[in-house]
Amino acid sequence: MAAPKVAVVGAGVIGLSTALCITEACPSCSVTVLSDQFSPNTTSDVAAGMLIPHTYPGTPIHVQKQWFKETFTYLFAISNSAEAAEAGIHLVSGWQVFKSTPKQELPFWSDVVLGFRSMSEAELQKFPQHRFGQAFTTLKCDCPPYLLWLKKRLKATGVQMYTRKVADLWELHREYNVVVNCAGIGAHQLVGDEKLFPVRGQVLKVHAPWVKNFIRDGDGLTYIYPGIHRVTLGGTREKDIWNLSADPGTTQDIFDRCCSLEPSLQEARDIKVKVGLRPSRQSVRLQREDLSQGGFKLPVVHNYGHGAGGFSVHRGTAKEAARLVQECIAALKSSSSRAKL
Repeated sequence: MAAPKVAVVGAGVIGLSTALCITEACPSCSVTVLSDQFSPNTTSDVAAGMLIPHTYPGTPIHVQKQWFKETFTYLFAISNSAEAAEAGIHLVSGWQVFKSTPKQELPFWSDVVLGFRSMSEAELQKFPQHRFGQAFTTLKCDCPPYLLWLKKRLKATGVQMYTRKVADLWELHREYNVVVNCAGIGAHQLVGDEKLFPVRGQVLKVHAPWVKNFIRDGDGLTYIYPGIHRVTLGGTREKDIWNLSADPGTTQDIFDRCCSLEPSLQEARDIKVKVGLRPSRQSVRLQREDLSQGGFKLPVVHNYGHGAGGFSVHRGTAKEAARLVQECIAALKSSSSRAKL
């Protein structure tokens, strides 16, 4: 068969990295990215981009760990390259603090990040409200630069990108051999996934260049993540809320909570408010599906539902999606060669 045509629907961090992994795994493929929104208007642009995994209850831990390890290894190599500044990737050290000792003192990802250890009594004096803490070094992606870097890599490999609203995956069956669904929260409508729900997140991006260490409350609600140019302060987790308007009361609440962890933030300036809808499920949907209609078939690979943990596992899930695309193409080639017989 001629060079297989693959469409990736969605241009957030999952869509762009999946498209990149497909070009690496299937160099003979023609890959196109279709999305109604590109950076700076994607959910990924709002994300803090910290590599601290969230747990998916419906996905085996060893699988989650593999996804995280592949992502960490990939980004660590970029952080050690001349492209680190352009890609917006850097190492950041800091603390995760708890008001009471967690059941699991060693999270599944503790041996993937760098230098993971329990905090000393002296360190904990910085956080008088907290009794237990973990110190480690991890990676942070500054999201808009990273998305632009991914787009640049894709264009260099000949990937086409078009602004297009896809209402139904089946509408692509005449143009493409395989479709990859990386639509994020858009998959709720696109494929009618009732297991997918939004978790609204409101964050502040502030100018506070003296803040060098991340601080994360163990409940995951309050966090301070320093980037290259701005510090992300969070946050909220509002399940099943679709509202993208910023709430001034929430802004003040986030600011107050972060100042209680890091009082110097009282002097933060140039506060910008961002809102995004995390595409959440019990487990990431990462699987093959064959759509069929009127005797025609359309192989689809789904890769969405990463919730708050998308950046932590994006490269690992993208590699798995690319492997599933390879399987689809191998099946198409074998059926076309059988047809010739």
